[in-house]
Amino acid sequence: MSVAGELTVRSIRKAFGGVKAVDDVSFFVNPGEMVAIIGPNGAGKSTCFNMLGGQITPDAGEIRFDGHLINGLGPSKIWRLGIGRTFQITATFPSMSVRENLQMVLLSHHKKLSSSWRPAPSYFLDQADRLLDRTGLRAQARRPCGVLSYGDLKRLDLAMALGNSPRLLLMDEPTAGMAPTERIAMMKLVRNLMESEGVSILFTEHDMDVVFGHADRVIVLNRGQVIASGVPAAIREEKHVQDVYLGGGTMYGAA
Repeated sequence: MSVAGELTVRSIRKAFGGVKAVDDVSFFVNPGEMVAIIGPNGAGKSTCFNMLGGQITPDAGEIRFDGHLINGLGPSKIWRLGIGRTFQITATFPSMSVRENLQMVLLSHHKKLSSSWRPAPSYFLDQADRLLDRTGLRAQARRPCGVLSYGDLKRLDLAMALGNSPRLLLMDEPTAGMAPTERIAMMKLVRNLMESEGVSILFTEHDMDVVFGHADRVIVLNRGQVIASGVPAAIREEKHVQDVYLGGGTMYGAA
């Protein structure tokens, strides 16, 4: 079991031309905490996530993971520090099996991609199978990714993100495109992994049932700024949050 990591974000900013996509955003994720970032389209969620993952460099501010400044580090260096990430659109090798996709992640993690003389499928079989077991994919191990259901692809994306034994997991809309029963199963799986593996979770999500049912704390973005932060029950009752989402209505279902 790993020790969950702490994320601290202070006054980060990112502009594209004259558009302030993220404007003086600060927040934190405590070790072992599951935090949701929500907001309407264009709120700055994706830009914020891409700065945390190293795909985009902030114009200003700082991002620290367990006290280490990670501004300007590329995705691979951030990944090796113990920050994993899933994506809204899954990226796999469709012709390769589920197990082989996980073996490729493990080869990268152990820095064997450029120095291997053995066939890749012969490496890290036990570790790959443990990831399959943890995410409920053992029965799909030999199937090519190109024939998987969308829900199984999402679980494979999660398994791949766990390949470097992360202490913080960034999840970009983990239940997007899933049926209601699949959403429930996915978030139960994430919660169980968080508690059993010692992983902090930061996720974005449009489904408010998922957010209010699973997050320990919620951060609300609008027009690139944090407009509210707190426990789900308090956020649900915030009038300015309701105004952003539903024009003053009560936040019960998906936004």
